[in-house]
Amino acid sequence: MTETPSKEYVLGVGGMTCNNCVNHVETALSNIDGVLEVEVNLAGAKATINTNGTPSQETLESAVTNAGYSIHEPGTNLDLLQFSAPKETEFNWSDGAVWKQSAHNTKWCLIGCSIGDFGTIFFFQYTGNPWAWSVMSIMLLAMFNGIMTSIALETFILLKQMPLNEAFRVAVGMSLISMISMEAAMNIVDVVLTGGAKLTWWVIVPMLIAGFLTPWPYNYWRLKKYGQSCH
Repeated sequence: MTETPSKEYVLGVGGMTCNNCVNHVETALSNIDGVLEVEVNLAGAKATINTNGTPSQETLESAVTNAGYSIHEPGTNLDLLQFSAPKETEFNWSDGAVWKQSAHNTKWCLIGCSIGDFGTIFFFQYTGNPWAWSVMSIMLLAMFNGIMTSIALETFILLKQMPLNEAFRVAVGMSLISMISMEAAMNIVDVVLTGGAKLTWWVIVPMLIAGFLTPWPYNYWRLKKYGQSCH
C-alpha cells in the first residue's frame, strides 16, 4: 500500500492580535485529521501546517475561518493587512465559535473600559464634585478615560508579543465603535437608574451587563465578516 506523501501548507491568517488568538488558530488546525504539526506566527500573521497529505487546503482554511479569523495570501504586507480583503465567507449569525471568541474579546474590552469609567465616576462622587461639573461632563470624561484605559490595558497585554510602539499601534487600531457603544450603554444605565453620575453596589452589575451586551453583536459581525476583533 502506497503511503500518502506529507505536505506543508502556509496560510496567511488575519485577525490575530494576541497569544489567545494564536492558541485558537493552533487548536482549530490541530484538531483536523491528518495534521501533524502546526506553527502559528503572530507577528508574521501566518500559520505553517505539516500534514500527512490527506487534508486539503480548503479544509485547513475552513478551520481558520470557522474559528473566527480570515485567510489572506501569505506574505501580505502587515501594515496593510487590516485593510486587505479576506477571502469571502458566507456570513451568518449562527457560528458558535465566533460568538464565543467575540464574547472573550468583548470581555477584555469591558474590563479595560470599566477601569477608567468607574474610576472617574468614583473620583467625582468621593470628592463631592468640587468643580461643580455637570452630569454630562462627568459622563463624557468617564467615557474618554474608559477608552484610554482599555487601550492601555491592551497595549500592556500585547507587550508580551511585540515591541511597545507596535503594541500601542495595534491597541489603538481596535474597534472604537465597540468601545464607544460600550461606554455609552454603561453610562446611560447609570444615569437612568441613579439619576446622575453615581456608583452604588446595585448599579454596577446592570452597567456591566449593558456594557457587555451592547457591542457584542457588532463584535461578532466584525470578527465573522472581516476577521477583525475589538481585543
